[in-house]
Amino acid sequence: MIDPDVKLWLVSIAGPGNVLDSESDLRLYEYDGSVDKHRPEVVVFPKTTEQVVKIVNLARERGIPFVGRGAGTGLSGGVIPRAGGIMISFARMNRIVEIDLENERIVVEPGVVNLDVTLAVQNQKYFYAPDPSSQRACTIGGNVAENAGGPHTLAYGVTTNHVLGIEAVLPDGSVIQCGGKGQDTPGYDLVGLLTGSEGTMVLVTKVILRLMRQPELVKTTLAIFNSADDAGRTVAEITARAITPVAVEMLDGVMLRMVEEATHAGYPLDAAAVLLIELEGLKEAVEEQVEQVRDACMACGAREFRIAKDQAERDLLWKGRKNAFGAVGRLSPSYYVQDGVVPRTSIAETLRYIAEVSEKYGLIISNIFHAGDGNMHPIILFDARKPGELERAQKAGEAILSFCVSVGGSITGEHGVGMEKMELMSELFTSETLDMIGRFKNLFDPTCLLNPGKVLPTGRGCMEIRQKPLTAANTL
Repeated sequence: MIDPDVKLWLVSIAGPGNVLDSESDLRLYEYDGSVDKHRPEVVVFPKTTEQVVKIVNLARERGIPFVGRGAGTGLSGGVIPRAGGIMISFARMNRIVEIDLENERIVVEPGVVNLDVTLAVQNQKYFYAPDPSSQRACTIGGNVAENAGGPHTLAYGVTTNHVLGIEAVLPDGSVIQCGGKGQDTPGYDLVGLLTGSEGTMVLVTKVILRLMRQPELVKTTLAIFNSADDAGRTVAEITARAITPVAVEMLDGVMLRMVEEATHAGYPLDAAAVLLIELEGLKEAVEEQVEQVRDACMACGAREFRIAKDQAERDLLWKGRKNAFGAVGRLSPSYYVQDGVVPRTSIAETLRYIAEVSEKYGLIISNIFHAGDGNMHPIILFDARKPGELERAQKAGEAILSFCVSVGGSITGEHGVGMEKMELMSELFTSETLDMIGRFKNLFDPTCLLNPGKVLPTGRGCMEIRQKPLTAANTL
């Protein structure tokens, strides 16, 4: 239990109106997009790096756990305060500090929304490449913490490929600067280490991002299949033909029907699967690649191949994809989304296994994922009000992730490990590797006050978390 005087100190640091401690307010910060939840004891909204330093120093002096939070759109429990304590929300550190188009750089605070980076520069024909499906809500600080991806990572890579510099506050209250505006900086790659460290090593307070020029031509296509297997095989076929689209997204029949009924994006309701494929670049090259992709799709059994005729049609197709999670609510009150990765050649096999898991546990599982890089997102539908359904959904998710590892993949591609997948880390890494990860955590956070109880399996963290059993629910 936090002493009342600590809350008074937080008000003196962040100012009136920037500290929440009522039960009704705290309930809004006890969860993210995963299925677990736990309530902080107080939420504080700093506006400057200096205020973050003072909050961290206060927490360290009093031995209070603390965790940073962006928009709360994460899907692995990364911002859930397992040990209670102080939640530091970066929602009000949301300034674009500098735009440097001559050097294709932008400097932002962690609370800047992902899409707002592109909106700030698109009139000058630039954009920010990483585009998580939640890009209208998720923030850059959270993207850096989770090393977020998105549909266009096949060609452009994930967040770490676009982060050049970081300002961050360490758990001891000191401020560090890593990287910079240059293409490369000497010394150890601390930017690479901290990007994807899931908020367990530092609190990011400023980020230097890479901007990119808009392409000359963009073409969005939709390949329609009567078999999910054929759609899965098509992804490997496109790659085998040395074609690299900027995005290859797959929706199975269950998902595309939910999406179409919600958004009317033009997806066929009777299909078993569709591939949303986007190509961009020089006009002549894109037009040639579209025909090559058409040939690959038809060779693998596509029944139809459509090309979006204009920007409005392109936007509508992507609206269906980006709003897919919200569409799930039309069929189920709750869902549990996974994030396994498999080699592209194993996509069809993995889809068959997911169907077996669905039958075994008696749950509907829909699939929507970044097929181009094998990043699977099976969405397990359940009703938390029915006894045992949440537990069956969790077991189904674990089975799917274990299968991904067995075919040479991973337990996460972009959502992070957080607290949701931490017990599965031992299936992916050796004991020695897990020990090394733990030593890195200890190096940055020897007192284990920053976001404890994440990433590493129970017993391998810097200390066991202090908590009561968690409750779980994810009701839309």
